[in-house]
Amino acid sequence: MNEADALDIVQFAIWTVITASGPAVGAAMLVGIGIALVQALTQIQEVTLTFVPKIVAIMVVIAFTGPFIGGQISAFSNVIFERIQTGF
Repeated sequence: MNEADALDIVQFAIWTVITASGPAVGAAMLVGIGIALVQALTQIQEVTLTFVPKIVAIMVVIAFTGPFIGGQISAFSNVIFERIQTGF
C-alpha cells in the first residue's frame, strides 16, 4: 500500500461520511433556521425549543433515507474488502 492508495481510501471515506450524514444534517439545519426565524419574529428566546423539532425531523429523514445511507456505507465496505482481498 502506497500513499496514493491511502489517500484514495481516505478520500472515499470522507465522501461516504459527507453523503451519508448529509440528509440528517440538512434537515437539522433547515428546522433550526425555521425555529430561529419563528423565535426572532415572536421574540420567544427559549433555548430548549429547538431540540424536539430537530430530533423529530432527523428521525423522520433517517427513516426515509435509511436505504440510501445503508447503500453508501455498504458500497464503501465493499470497496475496502475488495482492496483487502486483492492485497491493495
